[in-house]
Amino acid sequence: MDSLRAIMMLLGIVLHTTITYMGGEPNSGWPLRDPNTFSQFQEWLLYYIHVFRMPIFMVVAGFFAALLFYERSPRKMIINRVKRILYPFVVAILILWPLTTLAFSYSNNVFSWTTSFDSPIGRMFIGTTLSSFENLNSFIPQRTMHLWFLYYLIMFSLVSYLLGLLFKKTPFLTSTITTLFNKIIQNPILKLVFFTGLTYGLLQIIDKETSFAFLPNFNTFAFYFSFYIFGWILFKSKTLLTTFMNFDWLFFIIGTAIYTSYFLIPIEYHPAVKTLINSTCIWLFIFGITGLFLRYGSNHSARMRYISDASYWVYLLHLPLTALIPGLIGDIKLPAIVKFSIVVVATTVICFTTYHYLVRGTFIGKFLNGRKYSRKLSDITKAEELNSLKPILDN
Repeated sequence: MDSLRAIMMLLGIVLHTTITYMGGEPNSGWPLRDPNTFSQFQEWLLYYIHVFRMPIFMVVAGFFAALLFYERSPRKMIINRVKRILYPFVVAILILWPLTTLAFSYSNNVFSWTTSFDSPIGRMFIGTTLSSFENLNSFIPQRTMHLWFLYYLIMFSLVSYLLGLLFKKTPFLTSTITTLFNKIIQNPILKLVFFTGLTYGLLQIIDKETSFAFLPNFNTFAFYFSFYIFGWILFKSKTLLTTFMNFDWLFFIIGTAIYTSYFLIPIEYHPAVKTLINSTCIWLFIFGITGLFLRYGSNHSARMRYISDASYWVYLLHLPLTALIPGLIGDIKLPAIVKFSIVVVATTVICFTTYHYLVRGTFIGKFLNGRKYSRKLSDITKAEELNSLKPILDN
């Protein structure tokens, strides 16, 4: 589950880079496009990843929040969420806002965009220079950027904490929900139909959207909180996680086939049909991809442990890099897939190199992950071997 969380975070590099090379004009979601090279594959990849990435991440986030709540204590869960989410969010957004603004502005200047979208933020991502930051107000973040998920996780943590305390006082209700959940989750067809139906019903009431504003958006909250709560309840039924491996490959393949057909076939779908396709693919991927990670990623790997440790830093740092590097190679005539690969590889190398030397064994690593780690993979293996000798409930 931790490996799944890490990979979903790292896919942010791929997701954000694809938008630059998918064609069209900049918009509020990603105010940058390379007008010289683009491909339909980038567009397919963008929406393909977008279907499952954040829903799966929210499921895992809810799962681990429940672990803290029930196996540590409600108080320790809140303290952990404040230290691991709230504090990093505040520090990161203050540091990354000017860097990201300058990165977008530089690349847009290279691509000769004069207007990205009609808003003060849109103009900021076009015309900002170093001299713009002579005014202290320029350092005040105007939106949450890619850190929106941390912003909402802070809210989810508080609400789930309160709900957790409430359900602790109503054991009959908790037992009923868990029993019903267990029956549904063990039946592959029933769980797909049931949870697809819930998401479909929710999307009939609200719009699926991601808000980058500091003013909380109800639609964003409700949509992603539904997956967070699924993960929370799933922890109470963690002994049934192995059922995710039933038909995991089939669910993944069917989800990919449905989405790809929907993307490629030029049919004007009714909005209700679009919502049903989207809801179905979301849960096919949640069950399929989670099952595949449980099947192939449950054995200890020092390398995967290292990647998981690094994923938080990589996600925080990657945005200005994926905005800046396209501008640095903007005048080079290369196919979109080549430029895309250059940006992804360069961003990944820079993020992991800085993590290794500047974060992992320093106070920054402790600030993000709660402790400093050795840079040697062999030390990770030794630590795992020592932990395996301790009683499971030692801490």
